[in-house]
This record gives sequence, C-alpha cells and structure tokens, in this order.
Amino acid sequence: MKLKSTGFAIAALSVSILSGCANLNLGNGNTTNALDDDLDRIAQLEAELDRLRSSGSSQGLTPPNPKAGECYARVLTPARYETRSQTIETMAPSQRIETTKAEYVHANQRIAIQAASTKLVVIPATFKTVTETIVVHEASQRLIKTAATFRTVTEKVMVKPARTEWKKGKGPIQKIDSITGEIMCLVEVPAEYKTITKRIIDQPASVRSVEVPAKTKTITRRVVDQAATTREVAVPAIYKEIHIHKISQPAVQRTIDIPGKTQTISQRVMVQSSQLEWRSILCETNTNGDVVRRLQRALKAENYNPGPIDGILGRETLAAVNGYQKANGLASGQLTIATLRKLGVSQ
Repeated sequence: MKLKSTGFAIAALSVSILSGCANLNLGNGNTTNALDDDLDRIAQLEAELDRLRSSGSSQGLTPPNPKAGECYARVLTPARYETRSQTIETMAPSQRIETTKAEYVHANQRIAIQAASTKLVVIPATFKTVTETIVVHEASQRLIKTAATFRTVTEKVMVKPARTEWKKGKGPIQKIDSITGEIMCLVEVPAEYKTITKRIIDQPASVRSVEVPAKTKTITRRVVDQAATTREVAVPAIYKEIHIHKISQPAVQRTIDIPGKTQTISQRVMVQSSQLEWRSILCETNTNGDVVRRLQRALKAENYNPGPIDGILGRETLAAVNGYQKANGLASGQLTIATLRKLGVSQ
C-alpha cells in the first residue's frame, strides 16, 4: 500500500508541473531550454521525494481540510534556517619582540696598534791579548849508540903442537927396529908457532839513554775575556688615537603580549529541512488571464522578468515566480496561493 501511495504522489507531482496548466503558453523562448529546465525541476523534486520517502513522511495522499473550488498540489517547502551568532578566534594570543636601537656617541679612543713586548739584545763577547809559553816538543829521552872500538894485537899462534916422533938414530943406544934393522929414536919435537896480527874489540858497542829537554815557544794570542750574553729589553706598546662610535645606551629588547582576536560571526543553521507539503495553488479551475496579468505586473514591480504582460502563465513567468519564491523563502515548484498573497495579488 505504501509503494502504491508513493507512485501516486510522484504522478501527482509530475501532473502538477506539466499538466493542470497544460494549456500554458511557453512564450517565445526556446522550447528545448524550457523542457530542460522542467526536467531539472522534476529531477530535483524526485530526489527530494526519495529523501522524504526514506525518512517516512506522514503526508497523506489528499490535502488536509480542502476547500471547494481550490486546487492543491504537493510543493517543496524550503528548508528553514536560523541565524546564530558564534564567537571564533581569528588570531591566537602571541608575543611580539620590540627592539629599541642602541644609541651611539662620537668619541676618541686610544688603541694599541702594537702591544707591549720584550726583545732579546745580544751583548757581544770581549777579547784580550795574552802571551804564553807553549811546549813545542815534550821532554823525552834519546838513545845514543856507541860504536865498538878495535885494536891490533900480535900473538903467536901454535901451528903444530909439541909431539914426539920416531926418527932414524945413530949409536948403540938407539933402538933397532926388529923388522927393518934400522935404529929408530923417539924424538920430542917442540911445538911450532906462527906470529899473526889481528884486530880485536877493544871496547864493545853500547847504547846509552840521553835526556832531551822539552822545547818551548812563546806566543801571543787573542782570547775571550767575557763571553757573549743576551739581555731582555722591554719594548713599549705603540698607541694611536682613533674616532669611534661609542654605545651610550645599549639596544634593549622587550616582549609585548598581543592578545588574541575574536570575531562574532553570524551563521545560518538549518533547523528544519525542506519537505513536501500540500499547498493551495492556481490551476485552470481557479485562475484566469486577469489574475495572471496582475501576477506578471507584481513580479515586474519586484524586479523579476515575467516576460510580456499577456495573461499567459508561460515559461518566463514561471521562472520569475520560482526566483521570487526562493528569494523570499516560499515553497517552490508551483504557483501557490501564498506566493500570490506575498505579491499582493488577489484571486
């Protein structure tokens, strides 16, 4: 039953838009554009109807408390909004650092261009002349060799020693050799000497040690009297007078707290969504050309373009009605009696 009633409601909406005013003149505008606008409105109404159907709208299939001689249609009432004020923070609290510039004065200043220091000064050595005896040769010993001396001596040298030998003898006392019959005498023969001259060592060679005295020499030479030394000498600093900018007051920084900023804004909040409601509308039954002309004049007075004032509820007139309804928060989709009353048009 619910599905059947929904289909009937869609059919009623379609008929109320495209029929009920079936004899409406579309004027001199482009027919294709008018149909496109109508199809857009149908799509919008069907989408809204689907939303209302899903939300379980309790509107009946017939208008409540109808009056005889009036036409009714379910029209899309606009959503209802309220303007509410809201305070928002547009800028968070922060801090700002302000710097006061330093102040300077002109002044003369004595600066050191070379720092004080020390340096080492060399003191040269001093010399003197001295005379001294030096040993050229050390004392020593010398060996002197004495040659041997000779002398000539004469001496008798035995050539033959004394001997005895047998000699032939004479006389009876001589011994007769029994073998030969000769007389042999044993005779002592004296030694034979020979006088010779020879050189003999009178005094043999010898070596004796002789002391050799040292040999000296007197010289004159230059010697160091006092060795070279160093001493530390202070070097004073060197100064220069210059012109400077001197800080008389240093730069100062201070922190300034910046309060946050807020803004009160007005916000439109929807308190009731759009919905379909039965409303009294103009149709062939309760309208005529005079009412339409007065409607067109009223729309023109409100700066809406209804097209020619011809008493025909055409596309331009309906577009002007729809624009006026939306601008004034009226139910749209049909020319309702409430719209006529708002425009001051009586039936």
